[in-house]
Amino acid sequence: MTSLTARLVSSIAAVDPAAWDACANPPGLSEAEAEGERFNPFVTHAFLNALEASGSTGGRTGWTPAHVVVEDGKGRIVAAAPSYLKSHSQGEYVFDHAWADAYERAGGAYYPKLQVAVPFTPATGRRLLAAAGAPEGAREALIAGLREVGRQIKASSIHVTFPTAEDAARLERMGFLVRHGEQFHFLCDGFATFDDFLAALASRKRKSIKRERREATGDDVTIEWVTGSSITSGHWDSFFAFYMDTGSRKWGRPYLTRRFFSLIGAAMAERILLVMAKREGRWIAGAINFIGDDALYGRNWGAIEERPFLHFEVCYYQAIEFALSRGLKRVEAGAQGEHKLARGYRPVVTYSAHEFADARLERAVADYLRHERAAVARTIAHYEDHAPFRRGDGDRSEALGETYDADL
Repeated sequence: MTSLTARLVSSIAAVDPAAWDACANPPGLSEAEAEGERFNPFVTHAFLNALEASGSTGGRTGWTPAHVVVEDGKGRIVAAAPSYLKSHSQGEYVFDHAWADAYERAGGAYYPKLQVAVPFTPATGRRLLAAAGAPEGAREALIAGLREVGRQIKASSIHVTFPTAEDAARLERMGFLVRHGEQFHFLCDGFATFDDFLAALASRKRKSIKRERREATGDDVTIEWVTGSSITSGHWDSFFAFYMDTGSRKWGRPYLTRRFFSLIGAAMAERILLVMAKREGRWIAGAINFIGDDALYGRNWGAIEERPFLHFEVCYYQAIEFALSRGLKRVEAGAQGEHKLARGYRPVVTYSAHEFADARLERAVADYLRHERAAVARTIAHYEDHAPFRRGDGDRSEALGETYDADL
């Protein structure tokens, strides 16, 4: 067997970008090998480096880079995991605050913990990154490396958030506990245009969406798609103002710095879509999306003017139109949001994997997760029953589709 060695890397800048990206997004993957996404922008060296170089992670943020790479006998990187030493549970979108509170009430120290994740990004993707043709056992060596890092830093636990179903299964086979969650994604299958999507809806929901779109823009707001070299520093200045306004109102402390947006704009502009709304010559709202080979990922949004339904137009409907125009398979519009259901987004299962150093905490969480997984399955089934699409008995589907209108 090939000799494999795992090592800790305290900065993504210390890793050759090409070597990292060969693991993150191996070229020429088949659909099965891609595990749902042939190219994922968030695990690229450019994205992770922008987080570190901009001060969005590292320093006093509570996200200390602790990446693990696996090398073969020739020193070639064959596997990698984006991982961080955490001193809190913010910016993860898989909530373990109750576990932390219970453990500390029992006299334990929940922090530090080791987090395998893309910071501030609740988007499913590969987490156990492996190069094409990686030797057998590369991912197992990567998991062993993560465990060793956890032991060295005396972490209470290891958490792998938003892995693919395949990575979740690998981790479960290696003894991790798997947690289920749910998100809302727009599935593009069968739709060539936005009108095709509207035609599939119950009539009442179709009329509702048309009304929302009219009222969002009215006669004085225009919407623009800005991507690639068309994105200027002026766009970033405006978008950052939107981001700061929304972040300060919703969370108290926005995670991303202004420099982060400049860095990703310079490094990966072709993978970025800004949806910008303008009124009377100035930008008033915008959303940033990242473009994969199979999915469009909506991340952050903000506005400096209040306007009914503008959020839905900029974040959801424009994302659908762009994804359909590019032939993408789905739109992932971030965490939470039952209101997305009435706008054609469907419930899907998300995953995380967890391992605890204390067997007592491990048993308690395992029992909790058994009940939670059943509850998540029931919730998703309930959401599917309330989808706004036509089902043959139009009166029933229309009535169900109106259930979440209160979320407007």
